[in-house]
Amino acid sequence: CFMYNLKKRREAAGLSQSQLAKKAGVSIRLIQTLEAESATNHRDINKAAAMTVWKLAEALDCDIIDILEPELSDGGGE
Repeated sequence: CFMYNLKKRREAAGLSQSQLAKKAGVSIRLIQTLEAESATNHRDINKAAAMTVWKLAEALDCDIIDILEPELSDGGGE
């Protein structure tokens, strides 16, 4: 799911939540909320605006699809 992939990509990029927020031009609170959603109740991607998803992908130097779709090798996260 998106939130799992976001955290995975952030960690792979060696970025803290604060660093990603600054690089993407969003609040750290948003990053924390998006990652916490994954761990707690798996809310839908609709909670994040399309522009925010684009900014995050750009900051992580990946395609949007890389954080929207689960990787085949990881069984979809969790």
